[in-house]
Amino acid sequence: MNVSVDGNRFGPAVVETRGLRKTYFGKIDTPVLHGIDIEIRLGEFVAIMGQSGSGKSTLLNILGALDVPTGGRVLIDGVDIATLSENGLAELRNRVVGFVFQFHYLLDELTCLENVLVPIMVRSGDVSAAERERAIRLLERVGLGKQIDKHPDAMSGGENQRCAIIRALANQPKVVLADEPTGNLDSRSGDAVFKMMRELNRESAVAFIMVTHDERLAQEADRILMIEDGLIHEVNKHEQRQRMLDALNDANP
Repeated sequence: MNVSVDGNRFGPAVVETRGLRKTYFGKIDTPVLHGIDIEIRLGEFVAIMGQSGSGKSTLLNILGALDVPTGGRVLIDGVDIATLSENGLAELRNRVVGFVFQFHYLLDELTCLENVLVPIMVRSGDVSAAERERAIRLLERVGLGKQIDKHPDAMSGGENQRCAIIRALANQPKVVLADEPTGNLDSRSGDAVFKMMRELNRESAVAFIMVTHDERLAQEADRILMIEDGLIHEVNKHEQRQRMLDALNDANP
């Protein structure tokens, strides 16, 4: 099934898959993805849902060129990743893709601002005054202006995750891949982090692809994609919301 969106609402495709398949080989071969066609455009915010083990994180890793498919094609910013060397893949990831994970993975020995600047240092070996000022403005934009010189262990979980999201935006990527970005936070902090991501998505036109188990947050995305039995399909948000309400009513008669 081809899962795409009306191009009139968003920019050009930044991530596409065609017949994407993934099997993990071992004593017992384990097929995970069975031929997935999706298209994600600039400016979209897409939620990916599915049961544990359905292949959500596997798909996200392939979309970020961190893993390779067994079959099919993956195009990131129009480039078929199968044509790239390891150095080419690293350059593409650094230039086009930002990553946010359930755990912030900030470097403890660096300050909040220094953590944000790491991707720029990796890319060019130095940080310009303009890049530093942009990073500070982004941190101020998400309420971290007073934390720029603090280390991760001196910040809250929500503050660390906000710092990690700004780090993902440091190189002005075209797409941010977020794997359960609120899963390690309490509901209040999680809601605040998601709201911030959504605002940055709308303001900057960066595409966000978020894996989540939280149906409330998924409802706020532009689209919901569901992985089931190694296949993917788009979910009608209104029908999904009604199923969620019905389940709540059944649990609280």
